[in-house]
Amino acid sequence: MLGKDQRNLIAGIVVVNTSAETLNDLHVNSTIKGVRATAEIPSIPPHSTRKIAVPLNASLISETSNVAARITLSQKNETLDEQEVSLRALKADQPYRVTFISEIDGSVQYYAVNPAIGGEKANDALFFSVHGAGVEAIGQAQAYKAKDWGTLVAPTNRRPRGFNWEDWGRLDALEVLTLAKQTLQPDSQRIYLTGHSMGGHGTWFLGATYPDKWAAIAPCAGYPTLKGYGSADGIVPEQGRNEMENTLLRASNQSDVIAYATNYKPLGVYVLHGDADRTVPVYYARQMREVLGQFHPNFSYYEYPGGSHWYGDESVDWEPLFDYFKWHKRKADTAVHTIDFKTANPNISATYYWASIWQQQTPLDYAHLVLHRDVEKSQITGKTDNIELLQLDLSIFPKGQTVQILLDSLNELSYTCQDNNTSIFLQKNANTWQLLEKPSRSDKGPHRNGIFKEAFNHRMVYVYGTNGNKEENKWALAKARYDAESWYYRGNGSFEIIPDHEFQAENYLHHNIILVGNAKTNKAWYALLNDCPIVVDATGVTVGTEYHKGNDLGGYFTWRKPGSDTHTVGIITGTGIKGMQAAMANQYFAGASGFPDYMFFRFDMLKNGSDGLVDVGFYNNQWKVK
Repeated sequence: MLGKDQRNLIAGIVVVNTSAETLNDLHVNSTIKGVRATAEIPSIPPHSTRKIAVPLNASLISETSNVAARITLSQKNETLDEQEVSLRALKADQPYRVTFISEIDGSVQYYAVNPAIGGEKANDALFFSVHGAGVEAIGQAQAYKAKDWGTLVAPTNRRPRGFNWEDWGRLDALEVLTLAKQTLQPDSQRIYLTGHSMGGHGTWFLGATYPDKWAAIAPCAGYPTLKGYGSADGIVPEQGRNEMENTLLRASNQSDVIAYATNYKPLGVYVLHGDADRTVPVYYARQMREVLGQFHPNFSYYEYPGGSHWYGDESVDWEPLFDYFKWHKRKADTAVHTIDFKTANPNISATYYWASIWQQQTPLDYAHLVLHRDVEKSQITGKTDNIELLQLDLSIFPKGQTVQILLDSLNELSYTCQDNNTSIFLQKNANTWQLLEKPSRSDKGPHRNGIFKEAFNHRMVYVYGTNGNKEENKWALAKARYDAESWYYRGNGSFEIIPDHEFQAENYLHHNIILVGNAKTNKAWYALLNDCPIVVDATGVTVGTEYHKGNDLGGYFTWRKPGSDTHTVGIITGTGIKGMQAAMANQYFAGASGFPDYMFFRFDMLKNGSDGLVDVGFYNNQWKVK
């Protein structure tokens, strides 16, 4: 993009190792108009692919044109491959891509920007638009005409389909929103969310999950939940056939936005849908109109006459929708005195303005918080449901003022505000609330709350076992490579794969670790899981005091990473080769699929479904098996 700093750009390319050996000591460099940039790249296992970051220095480009970049891959100064790619230099008023290194997995990602008329300006509005299935982020941005009062940003969801804007699609959206705020400096009270089709679902989901981030939302041709609509991953059922199935479903509660639709109450909501849509029938818009009509004081609804799923750019770039946005502003933090907020998982969504839900009584069931703050009376009152630990920000009250807190019509608490402690923690024990010193970060909370899928959130590194027999070791490497290919295909990302004997904890302090194998086959097991109440070996699985015997057991579980308050270890395991093979399927990369803290199953689950489950559950808030 002309007019911006072009010295430290990055691009993502895929390297394929077709050999039977691991490729080490690799470098990649680019040359643009004689200016060279170079970087080291990680090792690549045999017969696998790896998406890598290529540095680009385009500082000599000063006019719009197609730009040739020479990319060279080398090993110990020997060129392995060389390609020329074409880049485009654009004017500052054209939609463009911004690449960045994602904190999710360290891979190169991008988001698209459609600048405001006259260029990007601080304190303008920000329109955050999430795309539909099969649509590129840049195509989403180009569907809008430039506005004179704000800039539009479109994240990728990691792929044109990706994760239905849940799981790592959700994290991608949050990551891009943070970057857009940093670079564009928009008016924090004028940030708006919209999207089409799958992005309409993304709008419903992100709007309900993070209601304090937006002034208004506008789902277009969207469906509210996967339970009702489904996707290529299949429809999520409403009810399981047994207790274990219901536990799995509870692990995906956050996907069911209708269950916590009251979170939309403070937002402006504009619903747009074509009345002849066959892809996402207008039924879903009418369904949400009925839901909103039960409590929402300020929503607008329009069915486009004769509108199919896509009836031109007006399907998203609809003038009355943007007029509706103009009428709405997000409230300042100091102006919000009433809170009505629900969440199913504090690691996904914990905070609404000045209150945060830290821990639940029943893991991943809905937690509900209703509070009222009276600054003049120095009082906070309210009620809670399924909340064990609560954080309140009292910064609005002056130093020395005593605040009275009454929750659930139980005992009244008093707290005198201090300069160095504007936040307090309240813990519920039986029928009593009590003030608590800052909770232990080793316990569960928004920073780390369990569930197996959380282990893939922080630059995960796969460590595969090499201490088993030949068949078990072959499976462990194959499983790591299979997940790497699946992650690239689904999430357009990459991660490092290393054998257990190369793992040194000090080299991966800021990474989640995924162990592949069991206590016998993976040498890194006890270095990471020494205090874990779950042990898997060649004879069976121990979960707390329960023991499940057999060499055909497979499973997934997570554990807190030693020495870290935020990182986790994810374990893909089996007692014998049959159990390991049963663990091969990786639907944990499917959007909104439910995986609790631990689940174990026998080989015949592949044929008999959930009847093959043997143990499914959650640790308590102190990471103990109930």
